[in-house]
Amino acid sequence: MDRGAALQRRGGGLSGGVSAAGSPALSGGQARRRKQPPRPADFKLQVIIIGSRGVGKTSLMERFTDDTFCEACKSTVGVDFKIKTVELRGKKIRLQIWDTAGQERFNSITSAYYRSAKGIILVYDITKKETFDDLPKWMKMIDKYASEDAELLLVGNKLDCETDREITRQQGEKFAQQITGMRFCEASAKDNFNVDEIFLKLVDDILKKMPLDVLRNELSNSILSLQPEPEIPPELPPPRPHVRCC
Repeated sequence: MDRGAALQRRGGGLSGGVSAAGSPALSGGQARRRKQPPRPADFKLQVIIIGSRGVGKTSLMERFTDDTFCEACKSTVGVDFKIKTVELRGKKIRLQIWDTAGQERFNSITSAYYRSAKGIILVYDITKKETFDDLPKWMKMIDKYASEDAELLLVGNKLDCETDREITRQQGEKFAQQITGMRFCEASAKDNFNVDEIFLKLVDDILKKMPLDVLRNELSNSILSLQPEPEIPPELPPPRPHVRCC
C-alpha cells in the first residue's frame, strides 16, 4: 500500500473526530447544543435609593442584587450603583440601581441623579425616629429634582429590630397616603424580608405606566436611557411646578 492510501485510510478512521486543521470537529447535535448569546434587555431603567444616613440603603441594594448582607457597611460616599436584570410581564429589564449618600454635604452630587430615575425608593429606619422626621426634607428633594412621572415607594427598613421600633407601621402608611401615588412597605435587608418585592413591585408599576406604543415597539425603539455615571454631575433641571407633599 502506498503512503497516500495509508494516510487516506487513517483519515477515514478519524472522520468526525478531528478536522483538517487538527481541531475537534463538532457533529450536528453538538453544534445545536452550543450556547446561544443571552437575549438583550427590552428595557433599561434607573432606580435610586434615598434616605438619611444609616437607614440601610446599601444593605437593601446589595441584598437584592447580590443576596448578601453586611452587618457593618461603610457609609456611601457620593453615589454607588449596581446592575441587575429581571423579567416581568414577559419583558427583560436591566435595572441600574443607584445608592445615594444620606449626608447633606453630598446633596449637590446626588441630586443630579434624580431626574433620570424612573423609580425612587425612600428609606427610613423604623428604630430611629429622626430618620422618619427627615422624610419631608427628602420629599422636597424629589419635588425639586425628580420627574413627575417617577414612581415612589416608601420603605420602613430594619423590621428585624421590631423590639426597638420607634415608628409604627400606621405612621409610615399615613405619611405615604399624603403623597400622590406613593406606595408603602416595611422590610428587612438583614432577614431578606420583602426586599425582592420592593424592587419588583416598583418595576411593575413603572411598566404599567409606560405608554402602550412604547411597549409595542421593536427592541431598537423601546430601550430606555441608561446613563453611565457622570464624572461631574450634569446641570440640574429647573424646579418642578407642582409638589407632591402636603
